[in-house]
Amino acid sequence: MSTSFVCGGLRCRVMSIVLAGLAGTAFGVGLVLSGMTTPAKVIGFLDLRGAWDPSLGLVMAGAIAVYAPLSRVIRRARRQPWFDGTFHLPTRRDLDGKLAVGAAIFGIGWGLGGLCPGPGVVAAAAGSETGLLFVAAMLVGMLAQHGWVRR
Repeated sequence: MSTSFVCGGLRCRVMSIVLAGLAGTAFGVGLVLSGMTTPAKVIGFLDLRGAWDPSLGLVMAGAIAVYAPLSRVIRRARRQPWFDGTFHLPTRRDLDGKLAVGAAIFGIGWGLGGLCPGPGVVAAAAGSETGLLFVAAMLVGMLAQHGWVRR
């Protein structure tokens, strides 16, 4: 079932960028349509004692239901992606303190701000003040983390 396709050169890189742009656009449109760029939607999902809104969980479940089986099928059918030399999959399996602390900070920021990076960037691109503030804070945090690691 796998076709042999060797990707290389400028054409391959351009197609890779174009497809990444299309995938990112589809992702952004999906975030907007599902309401995930609205912080109140995320906060409503986290508010288990108040007016709980399960729709974020349904969006996540739908994404997992599509991604999980298709990624396995694609990796079994193809040795390499169409427009790259290899699939870029995580190789590390260990958990350490840095990962746990980073995940906790991410989760706290997500809960307080009502946005995570994907929806935050989409909201910022749409001109949302909340999205712009979120992305600015995220960039400051990223720069602080890089400075911390260098020390």
